[in-house]
Amino acid sequence: MTREQLMEVVAERAARCTACALHTSRTNVVVGEGSLNTPIMFVGEGPGEEEDKTGRPFVGKAGQLLTKILESVNINREDVYICNVVKCRPPNNRTPKPDEQKTCGHFLLAQIMIVDPKIIIPLGSTALSFFLNQNFSISEYRGKEIDWKGGIKLFPMFHPSFLLRNPSKEKGSPKDLTWQDIKKVRAFFDQYKRR
Repeated sequence: MTREQLMEVVAERAARCTACALHTSRTNVVVGEGSLNTPIMFVGEGPGEEEDKTGRPFVGKAGQLLTKILESVNINREDVYICNVVKCRPPNNRTPKPDEQKTCGHFLLAQIMIVDPKIIIPLGSTALSFFLNQNFSISEYRGKEIDWKGGIKLFPMFHPSFLLRNPSKEKGSPKDLTWQDIKKVRAFFDQYKRR
């Protein structure tokens, strides 16, 4: 099977999933989108209201900012893979509970196996904590390379929604640090780009 066919299987299974309570209030399952042949995968915590309406990840205000961040270093959204830990919107955009993340996590792990990225970029503490299997502060780990499984590295960054709440661009601000981080992401992209 091709990567596209495998991802279609993941999407079909996610669409039928009723394993946790999040399915009861969803409009759409939000599996992920982008290149299946990319070295870079971005992972957020879960879909928000706009994502639930459209079935696409990172299309609300935070997603629009993520697109601009990528474009600032000449990376198109279509050139990376973007998804979330949970595939259904938590009520009122609350943080997905640990049991919801655990229940839904197999879909994300399947996506990682299909895309086979070199670098996974957890956006925010929730996504980072999922990968490291315990609670971690994003402030402590953002911008650091962390060895994960199967030769994959994690490179945590601030979630775009955090940047929307912290608009300062002063030196050392979250936006300034994100600019430093996204330049490293561009370097990773060039280093590991697949032909």
